[in-house]
Amino acid sequence: MSDSCVLVIDDEADIRELLDMTLSRMGLESHCAGTVSEALALLAKNTYDLCLTDMRLPDGNGLDVVAHVSKHHPNVPVAVITAYGSAENAVAALKAGAFDYVAKPISLNQLRALVRSALKLVTAPPARGGDEGLPEQSNLPLLLGSSPLMQATRALIERLARSQAPVHITGESGSGKELAARLVHLKGSRRDGPFVAVNCGAIPETLMESEFFGHRKGAFTGALADHDGFFQAASGGTLFLDEVADLPLQMQVKLLRAIQEKKVRKIGATAEEPVDVRIISATHRNLGEEVKSGHFRQDLYYRLNVIELRMPSLREMREDIPLLAAAILKRQCGKTEPPALAAEARAELARYDFPGNVRELENVLERALALVTGDEITAADLQLAHAPASDTDPGAAMEKLPLQERLAATERSAIMQALEQTRYNRTAAAKLLGITFRALRYRMERLGIKDELDAKG
Repeated sequence: MSDSCVLVIDDEADIRELLDMTLSRMGLESHCAGTVSEALALLAKNTYDLCLTDMRLPDGNGLDVVAHVSKHHPNVPVAVITAYGSAENAVAALKAGAFDYVAKPISLNQLRALVRSALKLVTAPPARGGDEGLPEQSNLPLLLGSSPLMQATRALIERLARSQAPVHITGESGSGKELAARLVHLKGSRRDGPFVAVNCGAIPETLMESEFFGHRKGAFTGALADHDGFFQAASGGTLFLDEVADLPLQMQVKLLRAIQEKKVRKIGATAEEPVDVRIISATHRNLGEEVKSGHFRQDLYYRLNVIELRMPSLREMREDIPLLAAAILKRQCGKTEPPALAAEARAELARYDFPGNVRELENVLERALALVTGDEITAADLQLAHAPASDTDPGAAMEKLPLQERLAATERSAIMQALEQTRYNRTAAAKLLGITFRALRYRMERLGIKDELDAKG
């Protein structure tokens, strides 16, 4: 870090001096400028690892600096630090390519954390992992596919990883939203911090504030000890809010304040505590429509949807299905050689629309592995809704399984159908099946469905 140099841009001499002293104590060299023109002159002559800029400057504003650096020095992160903080300015700066946006007064601890996080981007090793196939060794999960849509998605994830901007991931159920969020986290400067995934639709409303922000011992009946919430658990890392549209309006207000202030107050506490998290949210619903209908706050929508990442559906990239199917079968079979897909089975997969996307493809192939009787998976083994009549009787194939496996396969199929029918809303799926939510959760854990769904977006 001692070889790193930071460009500081602020029209107030005392602020420049304070930032210069703080950076020096961190072992960093710094150059200071009081105007946009001075900053651009320094950028033309020197190489920097980070740029810290005020928003309002005598001859322009911080957005001019952000735009210039993004265009001419794309590997240099820029953080905007300003006394004129507003949601509009924050969104504008982050969309222009700023690494982060912080309102004054900024504490020295906040500043040091920001600087260390930004410099991690500069020293980060190249991401490992291939685009089109499974690498033999990789620390990163993979978004497989060579279609133009998937290539563009991976490229956008790489760019998003170089920012601290809130990201909102849209896409149908089973399209890989959580996987994309994990990649943004793992490829960015927060990769060494925690990644905390929260299903907003699975938390009872009465427990929501405690789960998000924590509570003090004795704050309410049953609070037997101090408890950290999701924000504290994700400190230094990423908080992924899945199905964020399911948050009740009262909780949306509290979440907005936590994001804006970067502070939370535990239930029963008298003071707020700072939190350092990056927010990534996702939903299969249209948040814009939720805002229009009054079910989602517009101000929270603009704070979450600074940059949108849309995950394509599987039917939009049918050319990737053979590669995905081969990789899924290989993973499901482990060390055993997976059966081949017959030509008719490949054709059926290519024609099917996959309303449940990649998650449904995995379920279809897992079911086919339970039903296959030879060394090839046939179209009948897939049991797709539009599959033509076949001489192979899936029921007969099922009967050849031991009783316990047959019962488990039948139970798994019923649960997966209910989940797909309810867009993976587990509470609704339990009602559809005529069982309690607790009973559904137990069965999903016993059959391995819960771990499988929780590991994928």
